[in-house]
Amino acid sequence: MWQFATPLLFLLLPLPLLVRRFLPAEGRVGGALKVPGTVAGPHGDAEASAVASTGKTALAWIAWIALVTALAGPQVVLPAQALPTTGRDLIMALDLSGSMERTDFALDGATVRRLDVVKTLGARFIRSRAGDRVGVVAYADRAAVVSPPSYDVEAVARSLDGFVIGLVGRSTAIGDGLGLALRRLASTDAKSRVVVLLSDGVNNAGNSAPKDVARLAAEMNVRVHTIAMGPRALGEADYNPDVVDVQTLEAIASASGGRAFRVKTSDDLKAAIDVIDEIEPTRSIAPPAPIWRELWPWPAALAFLASAATVLTRRRGP
Repeated sequence: MWQFATPLLFLLLPLPLLVRRFLPAEGRVGGALKVPGTVAGPHGDAEASAVASTGKTALAWIAWIALVTALAGPQVVLPAQALPTTGRDLIMALDLSGSMERTDFALDGATVRRLDVVKTLGARFIRSRAGDRVGVVAYADRAAVVSPPSYDVEAVARSLDGFVIGLVGRSTAIGDGLGLALRRLASTDAKSRVVVLLSDGVNNAGNSAPKDVARLAAEMNVRVHTIAMGPRALGEADYNPDVVDVQTLEAIASASGGRAFRVKTSDDLKAAIDVIDEIEPTRSIAPPAPIWRELWPWPAALAFLASAATVLTRRRGP
């Protein structure tokens, strides 16, 4: 659809005629100037002069009309779907402890580290959250905000590329990780606030008890979905440092009204992410947002070319 930003400027089109009509002409010389030595016939000079004058006038009018058209701001609207907003703030709190280096998961047919699976599937999950304001917290000995909540899910997803073991230590401070996520959500005015908490270990660092922080999440009306990652769970076998505290993560989810997921393989993690996508839908119907494409450079270019041609013809003309 075509339109002009300021169509009233077209009222300026007759301005040159008004100037010519009401302003006095100065320096106008009456009579014809005869140039000695002219070889043209009796009507040749007059006809050539009339043609040249008509051409100059046409170029001047083309320049003026194109200039006014450019100033009026021609536009064409390109309909585009507006970004669907959900009114939800979502933070992923991801375990970055030393146990995430273990190579006991598979991805695309290759055995990889747990961290690699989390980075790949976590980034895919974040990219699917268009409409949510998404952030990322990493925790180990301590917790740190990797990406503050943002609607730019592509930029947030790319922040996972910088995840390396040792970035925030090598232990597992689940309580501190969840606590930092809650602090980032405390100041938002989102209608819905969610934390996705992933851990592959047992809380053995930090200053906050996970279950106490879970009660705080319930008081703040923040849902916490937990993902217990790893083939072995605490209490299922003899002591093994490579275990995940499934019971604590389930208690956190239960206290806050979220869901708990047990993940032993990459397929399990993908399935858990798919379920969270269903629990926390991202899409909402939004009216199309018009995108205006400005077309003024084209008439402006025509005005410049016509003006240049007018100057050249005046210099070369009779």
